[in-house]
Amino acid sequence: MDISTIIEGMKTAAAAASPIGDTIKFVLDDKNIMIDGTGDTNVLTEEDGEASCTITTSSEVFAQLQSGDLNPMMAVMGGKVKISGDMGLAMKLQSLMGG
Repeated sequence: MDISTIIEGMKTAAAAASPIGDTIKFVLDDKNIMIDGTGDTNVLTEEDGEASCTITTSSEVFAQLQSGDLNPMMAVMGGKVKISGDMGLAMKLQSLMGG
């Protein structure tokens, strides 16, 4: 799955989900994806900036997480996903995965 397909899926899922009340940054294959959920809706942009939680992984691993082929906890423990910042916010991400 290519990165543009992932981003489109995330945009759709983020818009449909309840606002997360904070900011999250994904770094997928060195591409930044910011989700700002501090307003009435979650807004996804491809900008870099400060976020309460940053999740770094590859688009390949992200696609495996989306499809359910990879358990998120195992991905983190195995070093395939790195999370910095607010871990509680990372736990809210299931609705934004776009899967």
